[in-house]
Amino acid sequence: MTPAEDLYDRYQGAYAAHRSHRGTCTACTDTERCPAGQRLYGSFTRLEDVYLNRQRQQRH
Repeated sequence: MTPAEDLYDRYQGAYAAHRSHRGTCTACTDTERCPAGQRLYGSFTRLEDVYLNRQRQQRH
């Protein structure tokens, strides 16, 4: 597995974890998150940013 594939897999895994939590957590809303939901959302958004920035760099 290449580093790019690994990053993509981690990014998608973080998204799935966030989505799964959001589907069951009664405290999380579209604008507010419980501590666990915030951690999962933060992980997802950080990995998404890294992945998308890497994709942009590879295109240039």
